[in-house]
Amino acid sequence: MAIPIRKGKDLDRMRVACGIARDILLKCADAVQPGVTTGAIDTYAAELMVEFGCKSAFLGYRGFPGNICISCNEEVVHGIGGQRVIQFGDIIKIDVGIVKDGWVGDNALTVPVGQIPEEVQKLLYVTEESLAAGISHARDGAMLGDLCSSIERVVVAHGLTVVREYVGHGVGKKLHEEPQVPNYGTPGERPRLRAGMILAIEPMVNIGTASTKTLSDAWTVVTSDGRPSSHFEHTVLITKGEPEVLTQRERLTQPGLFQPL
Repeated sequence: MAIPIRKGKDLDRMRVACGIARDILLKCADAVQPGVTTGAIDTYAAELMVEFGCKSAFLGYRGFPGNICISCNEEVVHGIGGQRVIQFGDIIKIDVGIVKDGWVGDNALTVPVGQIPEEVQKLLYVTEESLAAGISHARDGAMLGDLCSSIERVVVAHGLTVVREYVGHGVGKKLHEEPQVPNYGTPGERPRLRAGMILAIEPMVNIGTASTKTLSDAWTVVTSDGRPSSHFEHTVLITKGEPEVLTQRERLTQPGLFQPL
C-alpha cells in the first residue's frame, strides 16, 4: 500500500490536530500526582477533549475502552485507566491520540512521579534520546531503515532493549497508516522517505528483557520480567529541509546526561 503524501491545507489541519494532542498530553502529565488514580487522569483527558472540540482517537478503536492509554512502571503500552493509585517512585506512560476535523494527532511521554532510581532515570533519558535520533533521520530521500536502526543503536549502546512487538506508524486521516515504523531495522532498507509523509515515531524501551506479554484485560502490555519500560512519541512531518515535529514540546530529560558504556 502506498504511503500517503500530505500537502497544503491538509498539513495545516494536521498541525492543528497535533498541537491539540500535545496540549492535552502535557495537561494530563501535569495532573499525575501521588494519590491520583489512572482512571481520574483518563476522565480528565476526556474533559479536555470536549474543551478542545476534538474526540479520542483511541476510544472504541478495535474495542479499546479508554480515552487515552495510561501505563504504569512495568506496563509498556495500552494501559487502561482505572482504580490503580499512582505512587511516589512510579513512572507513568501517557499516550494521547485525538481526532480534530478528521485528522489525527498522536503523542506520548513517560512521567516520573517524584524521585525515581538512577537506572530508571537512565531508561527515560535513553528512550527520549533514541526518539531524537529517529527524528534526525526523518528526512526527504532517507531510507526508513536508517531511521529505525538509529533508534535501536542508541538503546543498545546504553545496555537497554527495544520492544519489538509494537511499532510506530504513519498517521493522518487514520490513526494507523503506512508505513510501519519499527524501533529497530537495517540501515538502507526501503521505503525511501519523501517530503509530505507523516510518521508517529515511538520508541518503547525496557530495562530488562525485550519480550512482553498481554494481561487478561486483552489490552495492557507488560514486560515479561516485570521490570520498568519507557515510551515517548512524536508525530513528525518529513519536509524538504529539517524534520517538523508536529507535537513539539520541551524535552523531559537532559541531553548528554548518561554516556554510552
